[in-house]
Amino acid sequence: MESSGPLGSSGPGLASGGWSGTPHGFASLAGGTTGGAGGPVVTVTDQAALARYAAAPGPYVIRVQGSVAVEPFGSEIAVASDKTLIGVGTSGEIVHGELHLAPGTHNVVIRNLTIRDSYVEGDWDGKTQDFDGIQLDTADHVWIDHNRLTHMGDGLLDIRKDSQYLTVSYNRFDTHNKALGIGWTDNVVTQITMDHNWFTGTKQRNPSADNCAYAHLYNNYLSAQVADGDPVWTYGNWARGHTRMVIENSYYEDVQHPYQADETAELVQRGSILRNTTGRTDARGAAFDPRDFYAYRLDPAAAVPALVTRFSGPQPTLGLPWHAGRPTHRAGAPAPETAVATAQPEAVPSRAAARRAPRARARRN
Repeated sequence: MESSGPLGSSGPGLASGGWSGTPHGFASLAGGTTGGAGGPVVTVTDQAALARYAAAPGPYVIRVQGSVAVEPFGSEIAVASDKTLIGVGTSGEIVHGELHLAPGTHNVVIRNLTIRDSYVEGDWDGKTQDFDGIQLDTADHVWIDHNRLTHMGDGLLDIRKDSQYLTVSYNRFDTHNKALGIGWTDNVVTQITMDHNWFTGTKQRNPSADNCAYAHLYNNYLSAQVADGDPVWTYGNWARGHTRMVIENSYYEDVQHPYQADETAELVQRGSILRNTTGRTDARGAAFDPRDFYAYRLDPAAAVPALVTRFSGPQPTLGLPWHAGRPTHRAGAPAPETAVATAQPEAVPSRAAARRAPRARARRN
Protein backbone atom coordinates (compact mmCIF):
# COMPACT_ATOMS: atom_id res chain seq x y z
CA MET A 1 0.00 0.00 0.00
CA GLU A 2 1.35 3.40 -0.93
CA SER A 3 2.31 5.88 1.75
CA SER A 4 1.37 9.42 0.84
CA GLY A 5 2.64 12.74 2.13
CA PRO A 6 0.73 15.72 3.45
CA LEU A 7 -2.10 17.08 1.35
CA GLY A 8 -0.69 18.59 -1.80
CA SER A 9 2.88 17.67 -0.92
CA SER A 10 5.48 15.09 -1.90
CA GLY A 11 7.02 15.40 1.52
CA PRO A 12 7.22 12.92 4.38
CA GLY A 13 3.85 11.60 5.45
CA LEU A 14 2.71 12.88 8.82
CA ALA A 15 1.57 9.46 9.94
CA SER A 16 3.53 7.00 7.82
CA GLY A 17 6.80 8.83 7.24
CA GLY A 18 6.56 7.91 3.54
CA TRP A 19 6.79 9.80 0.24
CA SER A 20 3.96 10.27 -2.21
CA GLY A 21 4.28 8.49 -5.54
CA THR A 22 2.14 11.03 -7.39
CA PRO A 23 2.81 14.71 -7.98
CA HIS A 24 1.03 17.66 -6.48
CA GLY A 25 0.64 21.17 -7.85
CA PHE A 26 0.36 21.97 -11.53
CA ALA A 27 1.79 18.61 -12.65
CA SER A 28 -1.27 16.96 -11.10
CA LEU A 29 -3.75 18.83 -13.31
CA ALA A 30 -5.19 18.26 -16.80
CA GLY A 31 -4.83 14.48 -16.68
CA GLY A 32 -1.96 14.33 -14.23
CA THR A 33 1.59 13.04 -14.50
CA THR A 34 2.19 9.31 -14.10
CA GLY A 35 5.52 8.83 -15.87
CA GLY A 36 6.25 5.23 -16.73
CA ALA A 37 3.75 3.73 -14.28
CA GLY A 38 2.26 0.49 -15.60
CA GLY A 39 5.23 -0.17 -17.89
CA PRO A 40 8.22 -2.47 -17.43
CA VAL A 41 10.64 -1.71 -14.59
CA VAL A 42 14.32 -1.82 -15.58
CA THR A 43 17.54 -1.08 -13.72
CA VAL A 44 20.40 0.58 -15.61
CA THR A 45 24.02 1.05 -14.64
CA ASP A 46 25.59 2.51 -17.80
CA GLN A 47 25.00 5.13 -20.47
CA ALA A 48 24.02 2.72 -23.23
CA ALA A 49 21.20 1.14 -21.24
CA LEU A 50 19.99 4.46 -19.87
CA ALA A 51 19.90 6.04 -23.33
CA ARG A 52 18.15 3.00 -24.85
CA TYR A 53 15.32 2.82 -22.34
CA ALA A 54 14.92 6.58 -21.87
CA ALA A 55 14.31 7.04 -25.60
CA ALA A 56 12.23 3.89 -26.11
CA PRO A 57 8.57 4.10 -27.11
CA GLY A 58 5.99 3.36 -24.46
CA PRO A 59 6.10 3.61 -20.67
CA TYR A 60 9.15 2.53 -18.65
CA VAL A 61 10.22 2.91 -15.05
CA ILE A 62 14.01 3.26 -15.24
CA ARG A 63 15.93 2.76 -12.02
CA VAL A 64 19.39 4.33 -12.16
CA GLN A 65 21.85 2.47 -9.95
CA GLY A 66 25.32 3.90 -9.36
CA SER A 67 27.11 6.60 -11.34
CA VAL A 68 26.41 6.75 -15.06
CA ALA A 69 29.25 8.62 -16.79
CA VAL A 70 28.10 10.29 -20.01
CA GLU A 71 30.41 10.57 -23.01
CA PRO A 72 31.27 12.68 -24.89
CA PHE A 73 31.45 15.22 -22.07
CA GLY A 74 28.26 17.32 -21.92
CA SER A 75 26.22 15.04 -24.17
CA GLU A 76 22.44 14.75 -23.93
CA ILE A 77 20.40 11.74 -22.88
CA ALA A 78 17.07 12.05 -24.72
CA VAL A 79 14.05 11.30 -22.52
CA ALA A 80 10.87 10.33 -24.38
CA SER A 81 7.28 10.53 -23.17
CA ASP A 82 5.83 8.24 -20.49
CA LYS A 83 9.03 7.68 -18.54
CA THR A 84 10.01 7.59 -14.89
CA LEU A 85 13.72 7.99 -14.15
CA ILE A 86 14.46 7.32 -10.49
CA GLY A 87 17.73 6.87 -8.64
CA VAL A 88 18.16 3.80 -6.45
CA GLY A 89 18.53 5.19 -2.95
CA THR A 90 21.26 7.83 -2.98
CA SER A 91 23.39 5.97 -5.54
CA GLY A 92 21.87 7.14 -8.83
CA GLU A 93 23.98 9.74 -10.63
CA ILE A 94 24.20 11.23 -14.11
CA VAL A 95 27.74 12.57 -14.46
CA HIS A 96 28.95 14.93 -17.24
CA GLY A 97 25.66 14.81 -19.14
CA GLU A 98 22.18 16.30 -19.58
CA LEU A 99 18.66 14.89 -19.52
CA HIS A 100 16.83 16.47 -22.46
CA LEU A 101 13.08 16.56 -23.14
CA ALA A 102 12.49 17.57 -26.74
CA PRO A 103 9.39 19.44 -28.01
CA GLY A 104 6.24 17.37 -27.63
CA THR A 105 7.55 15.22 -24.80
CA HIS A 106 4.96 14.65 -22.10
CA ASN A 107 4.33 12.69 -18.91
CA VAL A 108 7.82 12.40 -17.43
CA VAL A 109 8.94 11.91 -13.83
CA ILE A 110 12.57 12.56 -12.85
CA ARG A 111 13.27 11.66 -9.21
CA ASN A 112 16.01 10.96 -6.73
CA LEU A 113 19.00 11.54 -9.02
CA THR A 114 22.22 13.49 -8.62
CA ILE A 115 23.08 15.26 -11.89
CA ARG A 116 26.53 16.78 -11.72
CA ASP A 117 29.81 17.99 -13.10
CA SER A 118 29.63 19.19 -16.68
CA TYR A 119 31.22 22.51 -15.69
CA VAL A 120 33.85 23.82 -18.07
CA GLU A 121 36.71 25.41 -16.18
CA GLY A 122 36.94 29.16 -16.75
CA ASP A 123 33.39 29.43 -18.16
CA TRP A 124 31.47 30.59 -15.07
CA ASP A 125 28.82 32.28 -17.23
CA GLY A 126 28.22 29.22 -19.43
CA LYS A 127 28.87 31.06 -22.68
CA THR A 128 30.98 28.45 -24.51
CA GLN A 129 28.47 25.58 -24.32
CA ASP A 130 24.89 24.65 -23.40
CA PHE A 131 25.55 21.84 -20.93
CA ASP A 132 22.46 21.94 -18.70
CA GLY A 133 21.51 19.42 -16.04
CA ILE A 134 17.91 19.02 -17.24
CA GLN A 135 16.46 20.89 -20.20
CA LEU A 136 12.78 20.95 -21.23
CA ASP A 137 11.67 22.36 -24.59
CA THR A 138 7.88 22.61 -25.08
CA ALA A 139 7.27 19.64 -22.79
CA ASP A 140 4.21 19.11 -20.62
CA HIS A 141 3.30 17.21 -17.48
CA VAL A 142 6.72 16.88 -15.90
CA TRP A 143 7.50 16.22 -12.23
CA ILE A 144 11.08 16.88 -11.08
CA ASP A 145 11.43 15.75 -7.48
CA HIS A 146 14.12 14.96 -4.90
CA ASN A 147 17.12 15.51 -7.19
CA ARG A 148 20.42 17.24 -6.59
CA LEU A 149 21.76 19.34 -9.47
CA THR A 150 25.23 20.79 -9.08
CA HIS A 151 28.27 22.17 -10.91
CA MET A 152 26.96 21.98 -14.47
CA GLY A 153 28.11 23.85 -17.56
CA ASP A 154 25.20 26.23 -18.19
CA GLY A 155 21.90 25.99 -16.29
CA LEU A 156 21.07 23.39 -13.67
CA LEU A 157 17.45 23.27 -14.86
CA ASP A 158 16.17 25.09 -17.97
CA ILE A 159 12.40 25.05 -18.58
CA ARG A 160 11.88 26.54 -22.01
CA LYS A 161 9.52 27.35 -24.86
CA ASP A 162 5.98 27.02 -23.51
CA SER A 163 6.43 23.97 -21.27
CA GLN A 164 3.30 23.40 -19.16
CA TYR A 165 1.90 21.58 -16.10
CA LEU A 166 5.13 21.36 -14.14
CA THR A 167 6.03 20.64 -10.53
CA VAL A 168 9.57 21.04 -9.17
CA SER A 169 9.74 19.82 -5.57
CA TYR A 170 12.29 18.87 -2.92
CA ASN A 171 15.33 19.43 -5.14
CA ARG A 172 18.72 20.78 -4.13
CA PHE A 173 20.38 23.28 -6.49
CA ASP A 174 23.91 24.15 -5.42
CA THR A 175 27.40 25.33 -6.29
CA HIS A 176 26.51 27.07 -9.50
CA ASN A 177 25.90 30.37 -11.29
CA LYS A 178 22.52 29.96 -13.09
CA ALA A 179 20.24 27.62 -11.17
CA LEU A 180 16.75 27.50 -12.71
CA GLY A 181 15.49 29.48 -15.68
CA ILE A 182 11.93 29.45 -17.02
CA GLY A 183 10.94 31.14 -20.27
CA TRP A 184 12.64 31.62 -23.65
CA THR A 185 9.24 32.49 -25.13
CA ASP A 186 6.94 35.45 -25.78
CA ASN A 187 3.88 33.33 -24.97
CA VAL A 188 2.41 33.39 -21.47
CA VAL A 189 1.34 29.79 -20.94
CA THR A 190 3.67 28.02 -18.48
CA GLN A 191 2.20 26.86 -15.17
CA ILE A 192 4.68 25.75 -12.52
CA THR A 193 4.64 24.79 -8.86
CA MET A 194 7.93 24.96 -6.94
CA ASP A 195 8.08 23.87 -3.33
CA HIS A 196 10.56 22.68 -0.72
CA ASN A 197 13.59 23.31 -2.95
CA TRP A 198 16.96 24.37 -1.55
CA PHE A 199 19.05 26.88 -3.47
CA THR A 200 22.46 27.21 -1.84
CA GLY A 201 25.72 28.53 -3.20
CA THR A 202 24.02 29.76 -6.38
CA LYS A 203 24.15 33.24 -7.94
CA GLN A 204 21.04 33.81 -10.06
CA ARG A 205 17.87 32.24 -11.51
CA ASN A 206 16.55 30.92 -8.22
CA PRO A 207 14.33 30.92 -10.28
CA SER A 208 14.12 33.47 -13.07
CA ALA A 209 10.54 33.09 -14.31
CA ASP A 210 9.85 34.85 -17.61
CA ASN A 211 6.34 34.97 -19.09
CA CYS A 212 4.85 32.34 -16.78
CA ALA A 213 1.07 32.33 -16.69
CA TYR A 214 1.24 31.03 -13.12
CA ALA A 215 4.31 30.49 -10.95
CA HIS A 216 3.59 29.25 -7.42
CA LEU A 217 6.60 29.16 -5.10
CA TYR A 218 6.21 28.00 -1.52
CA ASN A 219 8.34 26.65 1.32
CA ASN A 220 11.58 27.12 -0.62
CA TYR A 221 14.90 27.86 1.12
CA LEU A 222 17.48 30.22 -0.40
CA SER A 223 20.78 30.40 1.48
CA ALA A 224 24.48 31.17 1.15
CA GLN A 225 24.06 33.00 -2.16
CA VAL A 226 27.26 33.62 -4.13
CA ALA A 227 28.69 36.88 -2.78
CA ASP A 228 30.48 38.35 -5.79
CA GLY A 229 29.62 42.04 -5.41
CA ASP A 230 27.39 42.06 -8.50
CA PRO A 231 24.67 44.64 -7.69
CA VAL A 232 22.13 43.39 -10.28
CA TRP A 233 22.57 39.81 -11.47
CA THR A 234 23.01 38.18 -8.10
CA TYR A 235 19.42 37.66 -6.96
CA GLY A 236 16.80 35.25 -5.62
CA ASN A 237 13.37 34.97 -7.30
CA TRP A 238 12.60 37.17 -10.31
CA ALA A 239 9.17 37.51 -11.96
CA ARG A 240 9.97 38.69 -15.46
CA GLY A 241 7.95 39.70 -18.49
CA HIS A 242 4.26 39.03 -17.85
CA THR A 243 4.72 36.42 -15.14
CA ARG A 244 2.20 36.13 -12.33
CA MET A 245 4.04 34.82 -9.27
CA VAL A 246 2.88 33.89 -5.77
CA ILE A 247 5.51 33.27 -3.06
CA GLU A 248 4.47 31.78 0.27
CA ASN A 249 6.22 30.80 3.51
CA SER A 250 9.72 30.67 2.07
CA TYR A 251 12.99 31.46 3.86
CA TYR A 252 15.70 33.76 2.50
CA GLU A 253 19.04 33.82 4.30
CA ASP A 254 22.14 35.74 3.17
CA VAL A 255 20.49 36.71 -0.11
CA GLN A 256 20.62 39.89 -2.20
CA HIS A 257 17.33 40.88 -3.90
CA PRO A 258 15.25 38.06 -2.37
CA TYR A 259 12.31 38.57 -4.74
CA GLN A 260 11.66 41.11 -7.47
CA ALA A 261 9.33 41.75 -10.38
CA ASP A 262 9.45 43.58 -13.69
CA GLU A 263 7.00 46.46 -14.12
CA THR A 264 4.96 44.20 -16.43
CA ALA A 265 4.82 41.28 -13.98
CA GLU A 266 2.70 40.61 -10.89
CA LEU A 267 4.14 39.31 -7.63
CA VAL A 268 2.41 38.55 -4.32
CA GLN A 269 4.44 37.44 -1.31
CA ARG A 270 3.08 36.36 2.04
CA GLY A 271 4.46 34.70 5.12
CA SER A 272 8.15 34.45 4.19
CA ILE A 273 11.12 35.09 6.48
CA LEU A 274 14.08 37.25 5.46
CA ARG A 275 17.33 36.95 7.41
CA ASN A 276 20.39 39.02 6.59
CA THR A 277 19.05 40.06 3.19
CA THR A 278 19.48 43.23 1.15
CA GLY A 279 17.95 44.78 -1.94
CA ARG A 280 14.60 44.35 -3.63
CA THR A 281 11.47 42.79 -2.15
CA ASP A 282 8.91 43.84 -4.72
CA ALA A 283 5.13 43.55 -4.57
CA ARG A 284 3.07 44.18 -7.71
CA GLY A 285 -0.53 43.44 -8.59
CA ALA A 286 -2.77 40.60 -7.42
CA ALA A 287 -1.16 37.68 -9.33
CA PHE A 288 -3.53 34.71 -8.72
CA ASP A 289 -4.85 32.38 -6.03
CA PRO A 290 -3.17 28.93 -6.22
CA ARG A 291 -6.14 27.36 -4.42
CA ASP A 292 -8.24 28.09 -7.50
CA PHE A 293 -6.20 25.27 -9.09
CA TYR A 294 -5.27 22.73 -6.39
CA ALA A 295 -5.15 22.07 -2.67
CA TYR A 296 -1.81 22.25 -0.85
CA ARG A 297 -0.42 22.42 2.67
CA LEU A 298 1.99 25.13 3.77
CA ASP A 299 4.70 24.42 6.30
CA PRO A 300 5.55 27.31 8.65
CA ALA A 301 8.29 29.49 7.19
CA ALA A 302 10.36 29.12 10.38
CA ALA A 303 10.46 25.34 9.85
CA VAL A 304 11.62 25.54 6.24
CA PRO A 305 15.43 25.49 6.74
CA ALA A 306 15.33 22.34 8.86
CA LEU A 307 12.79 20.57 6.65
CA VAL A 308 14.37 21.43 3.34
CA THR A 309 17.99 20.77 4.31
CA ARG A 310 16.95 17.35 5.61
CA PHE A 311 14.54 16.22 2.92
CA SER A 312 15.62 17.90 -0.34
CA GLY A 313 17.74 15.95 -2.77
CA PRO A 314 18.01 12.16 -3.14
CA GLN A 315 16.56 10.07 -0.34
CA PRO A 316 17.80 6.63 0.73
CA THR A 317 14.31 5.09 0.68
CA LEU A 318 13.29 6.14 -2.84
CA GLY A 319 13.78 3.84 -5.82
CA LEU A 320 14.54 0.74 -3.77
CA PRO A 321 13.97 -2.84 -5.02
CA TRP A 322 10.62 -4.46 -4.36
CA HIS A 323 9.34 -7.98 -4.02
CA ALA A 324 5.86 -9.22 -4.97
CA GLY A 325 4.78 -5.65 -5.54
CA ARG A 326 6.04 -4.47 -2.15
CA PRO A 327 9.22 -2.41 -1.73
CA THR A 328 11.83 -3.47 0.77
CA HIS A 329 11.67 -1.50 3.98
CA ARG A 330 14.35 -0.99 6.59
CA ALA A 331 12.97 -0.76 10.11
CA GLY A 332 12.80 2.79 11.33
CA ALA A 333 13.18 4.32 7.87
CA PRO A 334 10.50 6.22 5.92
CA ALA A 335 8.36 3.92 3.78
CA PRO A 336 9.94 3.76 0.29
CA GLU A 337 8.42 4.69 -3.04
CA THR A 338 5.75 2.26 -4.21
CA ALA A 339 4.45 3.87 -7.40
CA VAL A 340 7.03 1.97 -9.46
CA ALA A 341 5.90 -1.48 -8.34
CA THR A 342 4.43 -3.55 -11.18
CA ALA A 343 2.58 -6.27 -9.26
CA GLN A 344 -0.37 -3.93 -8.73
CA PRO A 345 -0.43 -1.64 -11.79
CA GLU A 346 -4.12 -0.96 -11.31
CA ALA A 347 -3.20 1.14 -8.26
CA VAL A 348 -1.46 3.66 -10.52
CA PRO A 349 -3.59 5.05 -13.37
CA SER A 350 -2.27 4.70 -16.88
CA ARG A 351 -1.69 7.79 -18.96
CA ALA A 352 -4.66 6.89 -21.14
CA ALA A 353 -6.94 6.65 -18.13
CA ALA A 354 -5.55 9.85 -16.71
CA ARG A 355 -6.30 11.70 -19.95
CA ARG A 356 -9.95 10.73 -19.58
CA ALA A 357 -10.10 12.53 -16.24
CA PRO A 358 -11.82 15.93 -16.29
CA ARG A 359 -9.49 18.84 -16.93
CA ALA A 360 -9.20 21.50 -14.27
CA ARG A 361 -10.21 24.93 -15.44
CA ALA A 362 -7.83 27.77 -14.71
CA ARG A 363 -9.38 31.06 -13.71
CA ARG A 364 -7.64 34.16 -14.95
CA ASN A 365 -7.60 37.03 -12.49
